[in-house]
Amino acid sequence: MIAILGAGESGVGAALLAQAKGYDVFVSDFGGIAEKYRAQLTQAGIPFEEGTHSLEQIYEAEEIIKSPGIPDKAPVIQGALERNIPVISEIEFAGRCTKAKFICITGTNGKTTTTLLTYHLLKSAGLKVALAGNVGESLAGKVLEDAHDYYVVELSSFQLDNMYQFKADIGILLNITPDHLDRYGNKMENYAAAKFRLAQNMAASDYFLFNQDDAEIQKYMTSNEVPGTQVPFGLKASEGLAIQYDGSAILASFSQIRAKVDTANSPLIGQHNQYNTMAAVGAALLVGIEPAQIEEALGTFRNAEHRLQPVGEIEGVQFINDSKATNVEAVWYALDGMRQPIVWVVGGTDKGNDYTPLLPLVREKVKAIVALGVDNSKIIASFSQICPKLVETQDVNEAVKLAKDFAEAGDVVLLSPACASFDLFKNYEHRGRSFAEAVAALKGSDA
Repeated sequence: MIAILGAGESGVGAALLAQAKGYDVFVSDFGGIAEKYRAQLTQAGIPFEEGTHSLEQIYEAEEIIKSPGIPDKAPVIQGALERNIPVISEIEFAGRCTKAKFICITGTNGKTTTTLLTYHLLKSAGLKVALAGNVGESLAGKVLEDAHDYYVVELSSFQLDNMYQFKADIGILLNITPDHLDRYGNKMENYAAAKFRLAQNMAASDYFLFNQDDAEIQKYMTSNEVPGTQVPFGLKASEGLAIQYDGSAILASFSQIRAKVDTANSPLIGQHNQYNTMAAVGAALLVGIEPAQIEEALGTFRNAEHRLQPVGEIEGVQFINDSKATNVEAVWYALDGMRQPIVWVVGGTDKGNDYTPLLPLVREKVKAIVALGVDNSKIIASFSQICPKLVETQDVNEAVKLAKDFAEAGDVVLLSPACASFDLFKNYEHRGRSFAEAVAALKGSDA
């Protein structure tokens, strides 16, 4: 019997796949189960419970598959480990059930964009490819369909933690900056080690693409052996770069690949997206897609919402929704990528931010700041001296009006909050949608 803890997307996908492979399955969710997932379990005849963990039944399992949101220190997990019951992730289980190729992407920032772009490049070239993982779709559910030659999988560190035998055929590590450190003993080295699990079990025939410019990646690699064929990419000229960007094209020279891919058609903005694009293009070249096909597909890519997403223009002022930028590094990349003067909308629930890295960019590029949050004191203390045009509000419609008043034709109003959204919004998506709706409303009132 397999016990599955958590009945969300990954848990229900794992349950359905396990049942299809002939296992007895029991699903336990300590919280509530969404109606959609309850219906799927009921239709499949899979026993489940919610609001509790029946430990006696759970510990009868030969193996436990757990949701990535459940920490290893949770009592139910500790009890399983004390009984020597293996605890794995849905990704680990799904990987056993297919012979398809895995392209796996992780990093603190940029995972979703790179995953979506890689998927788009392969899909546009006509390959049988599925999208799965942290991007919101269950890998187990996709494997159950058994209709794909490639899986492009976004992996969080939480998913990587419970992967042991799983192997990526192509692994991409974008960057490592402080995040979720409470799950890793507040130690960066533990968090970095979790990210590098992406390369575990790789053979020489597998490829590990990594950001050569990232300090934490470099630090880890100088003191740890990393398996697989290493493919460094970067913007800073250095010896041994396999993939680089020359300002207008991506140049690749590694393994049997010698290629130049023009990026003029790409809609992606900013330096961080140059890294994301290098990584995705490297993966596409490795699976045999021709440069001309990649160039065409770059032009038809549309990123996920809330990631440097243009949401409107009013009187020559462009409004950009980057609500997903909930940490300082993501905002640094957004500010750095803008070529026009910026009116910056920032704020929300502070995550212990140190704004020092942003000061030079704010001084150089930001003409005004609108602080959108319940408590803006830290933002005011950090930026009011270098950007005197600073106002605050707790209303997104007012924030958009204030920003528009500061802006002139040719400027950009950039929502890039550096903070969580929970003071005024349900989540970053709600914040981003509200911003886009406020822009649309203001444009309508000016019409």
